[in-house]
Amino acid sequence: MRLLKFLDGFRGLFERFGVDYPMMRRILQIKLTMDGRRVPTIIGKTRKKANRDGRRLYDGQEPEKNQFFSSLWLYLIFGALSSMFVALGDNFIFQMSLVFGILMFMVMTSLISDFSSVLLDIRDRQILFSKPVARRTIGMAKTLHIFIYMFCLTGALGVVPLGVGLYRHGIGFALLFVAELILMDLLIVVFTALIYLAVLKFFDGERLKDLINYVQIGLTIGLALGNQLLIRVFDFVDLQSAFQPKWWQFWVAPIWFGAPYEVLLHGDGNRMLLVLSLLALFVPVAAILIYVRVMPSLEKYLQKLADPGNRKKEGAGKRVKAISRLLCASAKEQVFFRFAWTMMGNEREFKLKVYPSLGFSLVFPLIFLFAMGEGQGFAGLPGTSKYLFIYFCALLVPSVLIMLRYSGSYKAAWIYRALPLGEDVVPIYRGTLLAALVRLVLPVYALEAALFAVLFGWRIIPDLIVAGLAILVYSVLCFAYLSKALPFSERFETAQQSDGLRTIPLMLLLGGLALVHYAATLLSYGIYLYAALLLAANWLLWQRGFAIKERG
Repeated sequence: MRLLKFLDGFRGLFERFGVDYPMMRRILQIKLTMDGRRVPTIIGKTRKKANRDGRRLYDGQEPEKNQFFSSLWLYLIFGALSSMFVALGDNFIFQMSLVFGILMFMVMTSLISDFSSVLLDIRDRQILFSKPVARRTIGMAKTLHIFIYMFCLTGALGVVPLGVGLYRHGIGFALLFVAELILMDLLIVVFTALIYLAVLKFFDGERLKDLINYVQIGLTIGLALGNQLLIRVFDFVDLQSAFQPKWWQFWVAPIWFGAPYEVLLHGDGNRMLLVLSLLALFVPVAAILIYVRVMPSLEKYLQKLADPGNRKKEGAGKRVKAISRLLCASAKEQVFFRFAWTMMGNEREFKLKVYPSLGFSLVFPLIFLFAMGEGQGFAGLPGTSKYLFIYFCALLVPSVLIMLRYSGSYKAAWIYRALPLGEDVVPIYRGTLLAALVRLVLPVYALEAALFAVLFGWRIIPDLIVAGLAILVYSVLCFAYLSKALPFSERFETAQQSDGLRTIPLMLLLGGLALVHYAATLLSYGIYLYAALLLAANWLLWQRGFAIKERG
C-alpha cells in the first residue's frame, strides 16, 4: 500500500517520539484493510454484487480494494462544481464563504456518516489494550488513521478550487486557501468529536448510533437536492453586492473563512472583517486545545457504544397492537404487522436505505409544484390542478417494497419454516405491507396533504382522499409486480441493481393514476365516481392481490 510505504520514510521521526513503528504500521495496515469492506454513503449501492452466501464475486480484481479511495473521484466532481464560484470574480467574501460552506458541508457529513467508525473505534480498547502494546503507539495509529482520510477527502474536494484560484487570483490566494483548508479540517474534527462527547455523556450509545444514521440519511437527501439549490442561487444573488455586516454572521463559520481574503488580498480594514478573520484562525486552534483536554473523557465514554441501550417502549407497543387489531383481518396478520413494524424501527441499515426515500417523497412534490409556478407564488395555486403533484409521495412505495425482503438479521428467517404457517403466506405479505404503509407512507402523505390543503384551499380535500385511495391501489399493484421473498429473509448484500430498473414501469403507472384522476375532475361528479371505483378496486386487490406464491 503506497500510503504505508510513504510513512516508512518517516520511521525515524516516529521512533524518536517513542512510537513502536513496526507495531503502529501493522495496526494501521489492518485498519485500512478493514475499511476496504465498508462502502461510503456517497456511492451507495455501487459495491460489487454478492452471491447468495454473501461472498463477493471478483472479476480478477484485487479482493481488498478500499472503497473510499475508489470514491474520491465523486468528491473531486463536487469540488470542481464549487470551483465555479472561485472563478466568477473577486467578491471574495461572497464567493469564498459559499465555497467553504459547500466544503464544510461535504467534509462534515462525510466525516460523520462514513468515518464515525474511525473516530469512535472501540476495538482498540477491546483488543489492543489487553496486549503488550504501548498506548502511545495505539494513539498514533488512530491519529494517522483519521489524518489519512481527512487529507484524501479534503484534497479531493479542494484540488480543483485550488488550481482555479491559483490561475485566477495568484499564489497568495492559493496559499491562503491551503491554510484555511487545514484550519477547516481541525475545526470539523474537533466539533464532531465534541458532539459525540456530549451525546455519549448524557445518552447511551444507541442514541449516538441513531444520530449517525440520521446524518447519513441527510447526506443522501442533500446530495440529491443540492443541484436544485445551486441552480437557483443565481436567481437571487447579485455577485457584485457589497458586504453588509450582521450580528448573526459571527455564528456562520463559512463567513469566517471568506473574510481573510478581503482583509489580506483586498486590504479591506473593516473591523467586522478583521474579527471574522481572527475567528477563522483562533477558533480552530482553541478547539484543538479543548479537544486535547477532553480526549480522555471521550475515550472513557466510548465504552457506552458497547451498551445496547434500552429500547423498550411499553406505550408504543400497546399502540401498535391496537393498530394491528384495527387493520388486520386475522391473528396471523396482526402478528406479522407488529413484527414488520418492529423490524423497520430497529433495522439501522434498512432505515439508511429507505428513509431517504421519505425525504424525496416529501420534497419532490414541492419542487415540481414551485418549479412550474412561473413566479406566481402561493397566490397562483388555488384553482389549479397542480395538487396532483401529491402523487409523487408514492414514489417511495416501490423502494420500500424492494427493501422489505432484506435484513441484517436474515439468518433468523428459519423461523418462517419453524412456525405452523403451512403454505399460506398471504397473512405474512399483507400484514407486512400494511405495517410499511402505516409506518412509512401514511405519515408522509398526511403531512403533504395537510400542506397542500393549506396551499390550495379546503376544496381539494375530496381529491386528497381520492389520491390516498389511489396510492393504496398502487401499493398492491407494486407488490404484485415486484419479485417476492419472505420479509427480512435475505441479506442486504444480495440486492441487485436490476431491482431499481424494475421500478421504472411503476413510475409510469403512478403517472397514469394521476392522469386518470385529472380526467375525473373534468366530469361532473367524476371525482366521486372515481372514488367509488377505487374503493371497489381496493377491496378486490387487498382480498386477492396477495395470493401469489413466494418467488426468489
